[in-house]
Amino acid sequence: MNRASFFSPQAGRVIDAPRQMRARFAIGDIVRHRDHDFRGVVFDIDPVFANSEEWYESIPVEIRPRREQPFYHLLAEADDSSYVAYVSQQNLMADDEGGPVDHPSLAQIFEDYRNGRYQLRRSLAH
Repeated sequence: MNRASFFSPQAGRVIDAPRQMRARFAIGDIVRHRDHDFRGVVFDIDPVFANSEEWYESIPVEIRPRREQPFYHLLAEADDSSYVAYVSQQNLMADDEGGPVDHPSLAQIFEDYRNGRYQLRRSLAH
């Protein structure tokens, strides 16, 4: 049995996923989108696409990411805004800019910024 299931609140359904999937980034890592001008901090990882079908279908077919790869929840920042982003692994790269991210929700999830990454609050670790 090489598959597992989990409930996704975003999708509103049970998601089937490979039992093992290799994520390139970890919670607390700072990443940048390959094509869009924003960066963010990883605060959660789905082993495969686990958002709504409406969200997935809203992406133009020619740039729509594969479902069978990790998807990352980010506390994201752009020049003039902060928001939560959901991005496929194929569209992310390590952030070379360095330095902390400016997002109003950081203190709710992370304790500290050290050595180029954020440290998850101990109360949230499992």
